[in-house]
Amino acid sequence: MIILSYLSVFVTFFLKIRIFIFLRNENAYDIMIDMEQLNLFTDSPSQMKRTPLASRLRPETLDEYVGQKHLVGPGMLLRQLIEKDQVSSMIFWGPPGVGKTTLARIIAHSTNAQFVEFSAVTSGIKEVKEVMKQAEDNRRLGIRTLLFTDEIHRFNKAQQDAFLPYVEKGSIVLVGATTENPSFEINSALLSRCKVFILKALEEDDLYGLLKTALTSEKGFGDMQIDISDEHLHAIAAFANGDARTALNTLEMCVLNGALDASGAITVSKETVAQCMDRRSLLYDKNGEEHYNLISALHKSMRNSDPDAAVYWLGRMIDGGENPLYIARRLVRFASEDVGMADSGALQVAVAAYQACHFLGLPECNVHLAHAAVYLSMAPKSNALEVACNEVSADISEMPAEPVPMQIRNAPTSLMKEAGYGKGYIYAHDTEEKISKMQCLPDKLKDRTYYHPGVQGEEARISKRLNEIRKWRNEP
Repeated sequence: MIILSYLSVFVTFFLKIRIFIFLRNENAYDIMIDMEQLNLFTDSPSQMKRTPLASRLRPETLDEYVGQKHLVGPGMLLRQLIEKDQVSSMIFWGPPGVGKTTLARIIAHSTNAQFVEFSAVTSGIKEVKEVMKQAEDNRRLGIRTLLFTDEIHRFNKAQQDAFLPYVEKGSIVLVGATTENPSFEINSALLSRCKVFILKALEEDDLYGLLKTALTSEKGFGDMQIDISDEHLHAIAAFANGDARTALNTLEMCVLNGALDASGAITVSKETVAQCMDRRSLLYDKNGEEHYNLISALHKSMRNSDPDAAVYWLGRMIDGGENPLYIARRLVRFASEDVGMADSGALQVAVAAYQACHFLGLPECNVHLAHAAVYLSMAPKSNALEVACNEVSADISEMPAEPVPMQIRNAPTSLMKEAGYGKGYIYAHDTEEKISKMQCLPDKLKDRTYYHPGVQGEEARISKRLNEIRKWRNEP
C-alpha cells in the first residue's frame, strides 16, 4: 500500500509538470483539470453514478446543447462566432437552468483559450485581482483567458470595475451569466464592452427530449431498465417550467424512488412522479388536455361572473404547478376579450397582477392572481372588442387590401400633395362638435360597423354616445 501511495503521488506530480510545460510552450484551453480524475485510482463507473444526473449529462458540444436555437442554431450569430474562434466578451442573461454555464464551458472547449470559472457569490475583490494578474501573465505568453463569472450581477461596482481594464486590453474574454436585467445590474462601462445574449426558458418539447436522452444515454440511465410513461415525462417537463436542471433532478428522484422488481427493472408510477414534484400535481398528458381543461374552467367561470369557481380553478392550477405568469397572461387577455370597454379598469388590474407575479413569484403572488380573478368575475361584461377584431380579421382575409382614402393620407412631400394626398382632410379639433363627417374607411367598406358596444357598465354610456355620433354622420 505504501508503494502504491508513492506511485500515485509521483504520477500526479508528473502530470502537473507536463501541464506546466505545455502551458509555457503551447496555446492551451481549459486547463481547469480536476486532478483527482488524473489519479491512477479514479472512480469506478458505479461511483461516477453518484454524480448528479444533471452534471453527468452536461453537454460538451454545440450539437449536444439543448435549446437556444435563436443563438446557436445553424447559421446563428453566436454559433458562427464560436466556430470561427472569434468570441469576444459577452453577457448571458436568462432564467436559471437554461444552459448559461454549460454554454460558457462549450465555448471554452471550442476556442483556443484557458478557461477560468468562479462565482460572484463566493469570490471577492482579492480573488478577482489574482485571476486578472494570471490572465495578464498568460497574455504575454500568447494565451487567451476565458473568464466565466456566474451571478455576475452580485459583484459590486468596485469588483466589476476591476474587470474593465483587462477586458479593454484583451487580457480576458469575459463571459458573465446573470438572471437579472444587465441594464440595471452591470456597470454601464463594462456593459458597453460586452455583447448581451438573451437565453430563453426551454420549451417543454426540449425538456421532454432531454429526459428521453437521460433514459437512453450511457451517462444517464442507459444501462438500466426503467419503465416510465411519456405522460409522466411530459408532466416532469411541464413541472420544470423551462429549467433543465429541475427536469433532470426530478427525473433522477423519480427513478431512485421507483419500484424495483426481481429482474432489476424500475417502474415509476404516477404517485411517485407526483410526490417527487412535491405537490399534488395533475399529471398533464402529452397533448396538455388537463392543462387546457383547467384554464378553460377558470376563463368560463369568470365569464359567468362566478368568483367562487374562478378562485377554485385558479387554486387548482397553482397547486398543479402551472406557471403563474401564464395564468396572469390569460387574465390580461380576458380583461379585454370579456370585459373590454364595460370596465377599462379591468385591464389595469390584470396587468398589475402580472407585474406582481413577475416581482414576487409563488407562493406570494397567489393572492394577486385571486385579486384579479375576482375583479374580472365581478366586472360588467362585454365581448364587443373580441367581436370587432374577429369581424375585421374576416374582412381582411376575404377581401383585397383596400387603399387608404386620400383624405387621411399623410403628405410629407410636395409631390405627394400634388398627387392629392391629404386633400379634403378635416382636422376634428377645428370643428364645433370636435368630430367630422369625413370618411375614414375604404370606399368598399364605408358602411361597415365593427364595434357594437354592449349595455353593461361604462359601455352603456359609450353605446349611447356612439349611436349619437353615427346618427349625426348619417344626416344629410
